[in-house]
Amino acid sequence: MRKIIPYGQHYVDTIDIKSVTRAITSKSLTQGSRVLQFEKKLIAYTKSKYAVAVSSCTAGLHIACKALGFEKNSLLLTSVISFVSSSNVAYFLGGRAQFVDIDNNTISFDLFDLELKIKKYKPKIIIVVHMAGAAYNMKKIKSLSDKYNFFIIEDCAHSLGGSYYFKNNKKNRIGSCKYSDISVFSFHPVKSITTGEGGMVTTNKKTIYKKLLRYRSHGINKLDDKFLYKKNAYTKGKINQWYYEMRELGYHYRITDIQCALGISQLNKINRFLKKRLEVVKMYDLAFINNPYIKIIHADARDLSANHIYIIKINFKKLLTSRQEFMSFLEKKGIITQVHYIPIVMHPYYIDKGFKITDYPNAKKYYDECISIPCYYSLGKQDQKRVIFSINEFINKKCKSIS
Repeated sequence: MRKIIPYGQHYVDTIDIKSVTRAITSKSLTQGSRVLQFEKKLIAYTKSKYAVAVSSCTAGLHIACKALGFEKNSLLLTSVISFVSSSNVAYFLGGRAQFVDIDNNTISFDLFDLELKIKKYKPKIIIVVHMAGAAYNMKKIKSLSDKYNFFIIEDCAHSLGGSYYFKNNKKNRIGSCKYSDISVFSFHPVKSITTGEGGMVTTNKKTIYKKLLRYRSHGINKLDDKFLYKKNAYTKGKINQWYYEMRELGYHYRITDIQCALGISQLNKINRFLKKRLEVVKMYDLAFINNPYIKIIHADARDLSANHIYIIKINFKKLLTSRQEFMSFLEKKGIITQVHYIPIVMHPYYIDKGFKITDYPNAKKYYDECISIPCYYSLGKQDQKRVIFSINEFINKKCKSIS
Protein backbone atom coordinates (compact mmCIF):
# COMPACT_ATOMS: atom_id res chain seq x y z
CA MET A 1 0.00 0.00 0.00
CA ARG A 2 1.12 3.57 -0.75
CA LYS A 3 2.44 5.46 2.28
CA ILE A 4 0.04 8.11 3.56
CA ILE A 5 1.49 11.61 3.91
CA PRO A 6 -0.70 13.62 6.33
CA TYR A 7 -0.97 17.40 6.19
CA GLY A 8 0.42 17.59 9.74
CA GLN A 9 1.79 15.15 12.28
CA HIS A 10 3.29 15.11 15.76
CA TYR A 11 6.73 13.70 16.52
CA VAL A 12 7.42 11.73 19.70
CA ASP A 13 10.75 10.02 20.43
CA THR A 14 12.02 7.66 23.14
CA ILE A 15 13.04 10.61 25.34
CA ASP A 16 9.44 11.87 25.28
CA ILE A 17 8.14 8.40 26.08
CA LYS A 18 10.53 8.03 29.03
CA SER A 19 9.50 11.45 30.35
CA VAL A 20 5.83 10.53 30.22
CA THR A 21 6.52 7.12 31.78
CA ARG A 22 8.30 8.78 34.70
CA ALA A 23 5.30 11.08 35.16
CA ILE A 24 2.84 8.19 35.09
CA THR A 25 4.79 6.30 37.75
CA SER A 26 5.29 9.38 39.96
CA LYS A 27 3.21 10.41 42.95
CA SER A 28 1.40 13.23 41.14
CA LEU A 29 -0.52 12.68 37.93
CA THR A 30 -2.09 16.12 38.14
CA GLN A 31 -1.55 19.38 40.07
CA GLY A 32 2.05 18.38 40.68
CA SER A 33 5.46 19.94 40.14
CA ARG A 34 5.68 19.25 36.40
CA VAL A 35 2.97 21.81 35.65
CA LEU A 36 5.03 24.57 37.27
CA GLN A 37 8.20 23.29 35.59
CA PHE A 38 6.54 23.46 32.19
CA GLU A 39 5.29 26.97 32.89
CA LYS A 40 8.74 28.13 33.97
CA LYS A 41 10.32 26.59 30.89
CA LEU A 42 7.93 28.43 28.58
CA ILE A 43 8.51 31.68 30.48
CA ALA A 44 12.25 31.28 29.88
CA TYR A 45 11.66 30.53 26.21
CA THR A 46 9.23 33.38 25.45
CA LYS A 47 10.76 35.89 27.90
CA SER A 48 7.35 36.59 29.40
CA LYS A 49 6.95 37.13 33.14
CA TYR A 50 4.12 34.71 33.91
CA ALA A 51 2.59 31.58 32.38
CA VAL A 52 -0.44 29.45 33.18
CA ALA A 53 -0.76 25.99 31.62
CA VAL A 54 -4.32 24.99 30.70
CA SER A 55 -6.26 22.13 29.12
CA SER A 56 -6.50 23.72 25.66
CA CYS A 57 -5.87 26.90 23.72
CA THR A 58 -9.64 27.52 23.71
CA ALA A 59 -9.66 27.30 27.51
CA GLY A 60 -6.78 29.77 27.54
CA LEU A 61 -8.60 32.24 25.29
CA HIS A 62 -11.71 31.90 27.45
CA ILE A 63 -10.04 32.73 30.76
CA ALA A 64 -7.86 35.37 29.07
CA CYS A 65 -11.00 37.26 28.05
CA LYS A 66 -12.52 36.82 31.51
CA ALA A 67 -9.33 38.06 33.18
CA LEU A 68 -9.53 41.25 31.09
CA GLY A 69 -13.08 41.93 32.26
CA PHE A 70 -14.95 40.73 29.18
CA GLU A 71 -18.57 40.18 30.15
CA LYS A 72 -22.16 40.40 28.99
CA ASN A 73 -22.57 42.94 26.16
CA SER A 74 -18.79 43.32 25.72
CA LEU A 75 -17.54 43.16 22.15
CA LEU A 76 -14.57 41.25 20.79
CA LEU A 77 -12.99 41.88 17.40
CA THR A 78 -11.00 39.21 15.58
CA SER A 79 -10.09 37.91 12.14
CA VAL A 80 -12.74 36.27 9.97
CA ILE A 81 -10.09 33.70 8.94
CA SER A 82 -9.32 31.68 12.04
CA PHE A 83 -10.56 28.64 13.90
CA VAL A 84 -13.95 29.27 15.51
CA SER A 85 -12.58 29.36 19.07
CA SER A 86 -11.10 32.83 18.40
CA SER A 87 -14.61 34.26 18.39
CA ASN A 88 -16.60 31.60 20.28
CA VAL A 89 -15.01 32.73 23.55
CA ALA A 90 -16.93 36.01 23.31
CA TYR A 91 -20.21 34.10 23.44
CA PHE A 92 -19.00 31.87 26.29
CA LEU A 93 -19.02 35.03 28.41
CA GLY A 94 -22.29 36.47 27.16
CA GLY A 95 -20.67 39.00 24.85
CA ARG A 96 -20.49 39.39 21.08
CA ALA A 97 -17.93 39.08 18.30
CA GLN A 98 -17.36 41.09 15.15
CA PHE A 99 -14.93 40.31 12.38
CA VAL A 100 -12.29 42.05 10.31
CA ASP A 101 -11.58 41.15 6.69
CA ILE A 102 -8.09 39.90 5.89
CA ASP A 103 -5.13 41.35 4.10
CA ASN A 104 -4.28 39.20 1.07
CA ASN A 105 -0.62 38.86 2.03
CA THR A 106 -0.72 38.32 5.80
CA ILE A 107 -4.02 36.37 5.98
CA SER A 108 -4.72 38.44 9.06
CA PHE A 109 -6.28 41.87 9.60
CA ASP A 110 -6.66 44.27 6.73
CA LEU A 111 -5.47 47.41 8.51
CA PHE A 112 -7.96 49.73 6.80
CA ASP A 113 -10.92 47.49 7.68
CA LEU A 114 -9.53 46.97 11.19
CA GLU A 115 -9.51 50.67 12.05
CA LEU A 116 -12.97 51.13 10.55
CA LYS A 117 -14.32 48.31 12.74
CA ILE A 118 -12.54 49.65 15.83
CA LYS A 119 -14.18 53.04 15.35
CA LYS A 120 -17.57 51.48 14.66
CA TYR A 121 -17.73 48.81 17.37
CA LYS A 122 -15.38 50.12 20.08
CA PRO A 123 -14.20 46.64 21.11
CA LYS A 124 -13.13 45.77 24.63
CA ILE A 125 -10.70 43.16 23.29
CA ILE A 126 -9.04 42.46 19.96
CA ILE A 127 -7.75 38.94 19.38
CA VAL A 128 -4.90 38.98 16.87
CA VAL A 129 -4.31 35.72 14.99
CA HIS A 130 -0.74 34.91 13.97
CA MET A 131 -1.88 32.87 11.00
CA ALA A 132 0.25 29.89 9.90
CA GLY A 133 2.95 30.85 12.41
CA ALA A 134 3.92 34.27 11.00
CA ALA A 135 3.67 37.23 13.37
CA TYR A 136 1.23 39.98 12.53
CA ASN A 137 2.21 43.67 12.77
CA MET A 138 1.86 43.93 16.55
CA LYS A 139 3.48 47.35 16.78
CA LYS A 140 0.60 48.70 14.71
CA ILE A 141 -1.98 46.91 16.87
CA LYS A 142 -0.35 48.34 20.01
CA SER A 143 -0.47 51.86 18.59
CA LEU A 144 -4.18 51.41 17.81
CA SER A 145 -4.74 50.11 21.34
CA ASP A 146 -3.09 53.21 22.77
CA LYS A 147 -5.27 55.37 20.54
CA TYR A 148 -8.63 53.62 20.97
CA ASN A 149 -8.24 51.95 24.39
CA PHE A 150 -8.80 48.21 23.96
CA PHE A 151 -7.06 45.11 25.32
CA ILE A 152 -4.95 42.86 23.09
CA ILE A 153 -4.87 39.07 23.14
CA GLU A 154 -2.56 37.23 20.77
CA ASP A 155 -3.91 33.94 19.44
CA CYS A 156 -0.58 32.12 19.15
CA ALA A 157 -2.04 28.68 18.41
CA HIS A 158 0.11 28.47 15.26
CA SER A 159 3.14 30.41 16.35
CA LEU A 160 5.22 28.98 19.22
CA GLY A 161 8.81 29.64 18.16
CA GLY A 162 7.98 32.53 15.88
CA SER A 163 9.37 36.03 16.41
CA TYR A 164 8.28 39.60 15.78
CA TYR A 165 11.59 40.94 14.48
CA PHE A 166 15.29 41.01 15.20
CA LYS A 167 16.79 43.71 17.40
CA ASN A 168 20.48 43.71 18.29
CA ASN A 169 20.59 40.17 16.86
CA LYS A 170 18.09 38.99 19.47
CA LYS A 171 14.65 37.59 18.71
CA ASN A 172 11.59 39.08 20.39
CA ARG A 173 9.59 35.90 20.51
CA ILE A 174 5.86 35.61 20.06
CA GLY A 175 4.46 35.07 23.54
CA SER A 176 6.67 37.66 25.20
CA CYS A 177 3.58 39.94 25.36
CA LYS A 178 5.80 42.81 24.25
CA TYR A 179 2.84 44.37 22.43
CA SER A 180 -0.11 42.69 24.13
CA ASP A 181 -1.82 41.99 27.43
CA ILE A 182 -2.01 38.22 26.99
CA SER A 183 -0.76 35.54 24.58
CA VAL A 184 -2.30 32.06 24.24
CA PHE A 185 -0.66 28.93 22.78
CA SER A 186 -1.90 25.54 21.62
CA PHE A 187 -0.14 22.20 22.09
CA HIS A 188 -2.43 20.17 19.83
CA PRO A 189 -0.53 17.34 18.08
CA VAL A 190 0.08 19.23 14.82
CA LYS A 191 1.50 22.34 16.53
CA SER A 192 5.17 23.30 17.13
CA ILE A 193 5.25 21.06 20.20
CA THR A 194 2.54 18.87 21.66
CA THR A 195 1.14 17.77 24.99
CA GLY A 196 -1.61 15.74 23.28
CA GLU A 197 -4.13 18.45 24.04
CA GLY A 198 -3.31 21.52 26.07
CA GLY A 199 -2.38 25.18 26.00
CA MET A 200 -0.52 27.96 27.79
CA VAL A 201 -1.36 31.56 28.61
CA THR A 202 1.43 34.11 29.06
CA THR A 203 1.28 37.65 30.42
CA ASN A 204 3.54 40.28 31.99
CA LYS A 205 0.93 41.55 34.43
CA LYS A 206 0.71 39.99 37.89
CA THR A 207 -2.91 40.99 38.43
CA ILE A 208 -3.90 39.15 35.26
CA TYR A 209 -1.76 36.16 36.20
CA LYS A 210 -3.49 35.82 39.58
CA LYS A 211 -6.90 35.84 37.90
CA LEU A 212 -5.81 33.26 35.35
CA LEU A 213 -4.69 30.92 38.12
CA ARG A 214 -8.11 31.14 39.76
CA TYR A 215 -10.12 30.79 36.56
CA ARG A 216 -8.11 27.70 35.58
CA SER A 217 -9.22 25.82 38.69
CA HIS A 218 -12.77 26.58 39.84
CA GLY A 219 -11.92 30.06 41.11
CA ILE A 220 -9.41 28.59 43.56
CA ASN A 221 -5.71 29.46 43.70
CA LYS A 222 -3.84 27.34 46.24
CA LEU A 223 -0.43 28.64 45.22
CA ASP A 224 -0.21 32.13 46.69
CA ASP A 225 -3.64 33.68 47.31
CA LYS A 226 -3.96 35.27 50.73
CA PHE A 227 -7.04 34.05 52.56
CA LEU A 228 -9.96 36.45 52.87
CA TYR A 229 -11.60 34.69 55.81
CA LYS A 230 -8.76 34.17 58.27
CA LYS A 231 -11.08 32.99 61.03
CA ASN A 232 -11.92 29.95 58.89
CA ALA A 233 -8.38 29.52 57.58
CA TYR A 234 -6.40 29.35 60.81
CA THR A 235 -6.43 27.44 64.10
CA LYS A 236 -4.26 28.97 66.82
CA GLY A 237 -2.25 30.88 64.23
CA LYS A 238 -1.61 27.90 61.95
CA ILE A 239 -3.18 27.36 58.52
CA ASN A 240 -5.77 24.61 58.54
CA GLN A 241 -4.37 21.86 56.34
CA TRP A 242 -7.63 21.24 54.53
CA TYR A 243 -8.56 24.85 53.90
CA TYR A 244 -8.92 26.64 50.56
CA GLU A 245 -11.12 29.44 49.24
CA MET A 246 -13.09 29.82 46.04
CA ARG A 247 -12.71 33.52 45.35
CA GLU A 248 -14.74 33.78 42.15
CA LEU A 249 -16.44 31.64 39.51
CA GLY A 250 -13.88 29.60 37.61
CA TYR A 251 -13.60 26.50 35.44
CA HIS A 252 -11.93 23.11 35.34
CA TYR A 253 -9.22 23.93 32.80
CA ARG A 254 -6.26 22.23 34.48
CA ILE A 255 -3.63 20.34 32.53
CA THR A 256 -2.09 17.12 33.88
CA ASP A 257 1.48 16.37 34.95
CA ILE A 258 1.52 13.63 32.32
CA GLN A 259 0.86 16.18 29.58
CA CYS A 260 3.36 18.63 31.04
CA ALA A 261 6.05 15.95 31.17
CA LEU A 262 5.61 15.54 27.42
CA GLY A 263 5.53 19.32 26.95
CA ILE A 264 8.81 19.81 28.84
CA SER A 265 10.50 17.11 26.77
CA GLN A 266 9.10 18.51 23.52
CA LEU A 267 10.15 22.07 24.35
CA ASN A 268 13.72 20.82 24.72
CA LYS A 269 13.58 19.93 21.00
CA ILE A 270 11.82 23.01 19.67
CA ASN A 271 14.86 24.51 17.94
CA ARG A 272 15.32 21.24 16.06
CA PHE A 273 11.64 21.19 15.15
CA LEU A 274 11.71 24.78 13.89
CA LYS A 275 14.88 24.27 11.86
CA LYS A 276 13.37 21.31 10.02
CA ARG A 277 10.08 23.12 9.38
CA LEU A 278 12.06 25.99 7.88
CA GLU A 279 13.83 23.56 5.55
CA VAL A 280 10.48 22.10 4.50
CA VAL A 281 8.84 25.43 3.69
CA LYS A 282 11.87 26.75 1.82
CA MET A 283 11.92 23.62 -0.33
CA TYR A 284 8.28 24.25 -1.21
CA ASP A 285 9.01 27.92 -1.90
CA LEU A 286 11.77 27.00 -4.33
CA ALA A 287 9.53 24.45 -6.08
CA PHE A 288 6.50 26.73 -6.51
CA ILE A 289 7.90 30.26 -6.77
CA ASN A 290 7.78 30.36 -10.58
CA ASN A 291 4.52 28.47 -11.03
CA PRO A 292 1.98 30.96 -12.43
CA TYR A 293 -0.94 28.92 -11.08
CA ILE A 294 0.29 28.85 -7.48
CA LYS A 295 0.52 31.80 -5.10
CA ILE A 296 2.74 31.31 -2.05
CA ILE A 297 1.73 32.74 1.33
CA HIS A 298 4.23 34.32 3.78
CA ALA A 299 7.30 33.68 1.61
CA ASP A 300 8.94 36.83 3.00
CA ALA A 301 8.33 35.80 6.63
CA ARG A 302 9.92 32.35 6.73
CA ASP A 303 12.93 33.12 8.92
CA LEU A 304 10.81 34.67 11.68
CA SER A 305 7.82 32.35 11.36
CA ALA A 306 7.07 29.17 13.30
CA ASN A 307 6.03 27.78 9.88
CA HIS A 308 3.15 25.83 11.40
CA ILE A 309 1.37 25.14 8.10
CA TYR A 310 2.21 25.68 4.44
CA ILE A 311 -0.59 27.38 2.56
CA ILE A 312 -0.76 27.89 -1.18
CA LYS A 313 -3.48 29.56 -3.22
CA ILE A 314 -4.61 28.07 -6.52
CA ASN A 315 -7.06 29.72 -8.89
CA PHE A 316 -9.19 26.63 -9.42
CA LYS A 317 -11.66 28.48 -11.65
CA LYS A 318 -8.87 29.44 -14.03
CA LEU A 319 -7.88 25.79 -14.27
CA LEU A 320 -11.52 24.79 -14.83
CA THR A 321 -11.43 22.51 -11.82
CA SER A 322 -12.36 22.50 -8.13
CA ARG A 323 -10.54 22.23 -4.84
CA GLN A 324 -12.41 19.00 -4.14
CA GLU A 325 -11.09 17.46 -7.37
CA PHE A 326 -7.56 18.61 -6.47
CA MET A 327 -7.74 17.22 -2.92
CA SER A 328 -9.20 13.93 -4.17
CA PHE A 329 -6.43 13.59 -6.76
CA LEU A 330 -3.79 14.04 -4.07
CA GLU A 331 -5.58 11.71 -1.67
CA LYS A 332 -5.47 8.94 -4.27
CA LYS A 333 -1.71 9.50 -4.31
CA GLY A 334 -1.63 9.10 -0.53
CA ILE A 335 -1.30 12.84 0.16
CA ILE A 336 -3.67 14.45 2.66
CA THR A 337 -4.39 18.18 2.48
CA GLN A 338 -6.53 20.56 4.53
CA VAL A 339 -8.18 23.98 4.41
CA HIS A 340 -7.25 26.67 6.97
CA TYR A 341 -9.89 27.94 7.44
CA ILE A 342 -13.54 28.07 6.52
CA PRO A 343 -14.33 31.74 7.26
CA ILE A 344 -15.97 31.86 10.69
CA VAL A 345 -18.99 33.75 9.36
CA MET A 346 -19.79 30.87 6.98
CA HIS A 347 -20.60 28.47 9.84
CA PRO A 348 -24.33 28.00 10.53
CA TYR A 349 -24.04 29.35 14.09
CA TYR A 350 -22.74 32.67 12.78
CA ILE A 351 -25.00 32.78 9.73
CA ASP A 352 -27.91 32.54 12.18
CA LYS A 353 -26.51 35.63 13.91
CA GLY A 354 -26.76 37.60 10.66
CA PHE A 355 -23.16 37.47 9.42
CA LYS A 356 -22.59 37.28 5.65
CA ILE A 357 -19.44 36.22 3.84
CA THR A 358 -20.16 38.83 1.15
CA ASP A 359 -19.13 41.47 3.71
CA TYR A 360 -15.61 40.01 3.68
CA PRO A 361 -14.54 39.86 0.01
CA ASN A 362 -10.83 39.22 0.67
CA ALA A 363 -11.63 36.34 3.00
CA LYS A 364 -14.05 34.85 0.46
CA LYS A 365 -11.46 34.96 -2.33
CA TYR A 366 -8.82 33.50 -0.04
CA TYR A 367 -11.14 30.70 1.06
CA ASP A 368 -12.00 29.82 -2.54
CA GLU A 369 -8.32 29.32 -3.38
CA CYS A 370 -6.46 28.21 -0.22
CA ILE A 371 -5.10 24.76 0.47
CA SER A 372 -2.69 23.53 3.17
CA ILE A 373 -0.22 20.89 2.02
CA PRO A 374 1.90 18.53 4.19
CA CYS A 375 4.29 20.35 6.52
CA TYR A 376 5.72 18.79 9.68
CA TYR A 377 9.00 17.87 11.37
CA SER A 378 9.23 14.25 10.24
CA LEU A 379 8.32 14.92 6.58
CA GLY A 380 11.11 13.28 4.60
CA LYS A 381 12.58 14.83 1.44
CA GLN A 382 11.40 11.99 -0.79
CA ASP A 383 7.86 12.32 0.54
CA GLN A 384 8.00 16.08 0.06
CA LYS A 385 9.22 15.60 -3.51
CA ARG A 386 6.22 13.31 -4.07
CA VAL A 387 3.92 16.08 -2.83
CA ILE A 388 5.55 18.63 -5.15
CA PHE A 389 5.51 16.28 -8.15
CA SER A 390 1.84 15.36 -7.60
CA ILE A 391 0.72 19.00 -7.31
CA ASN A 392 2.59 19.91 -10.50
CA GLU A 393 1.21 16.81 -12.22
CA PHE A 394 -2.36 17.87 -11.45
CA ILE A 395 -1.82 21.45 -12.60
CA ASN A 396 -0.03 20.37 -15.80
CA LYS A 397 -2.87 18.00 -16.71
CA LYS A 398 -5.42 20.76 -16.22
CA CYS A 399 -3.35 23.21 -18.25
CA LYS A 400 -3.20 20.76 -21.15
CA SER A 401 -6.94 20.14 -21.02
CA ILE A 402 -7.75 23.86 -21.34
CA SER A 403 -5.07 24.76 -23.92
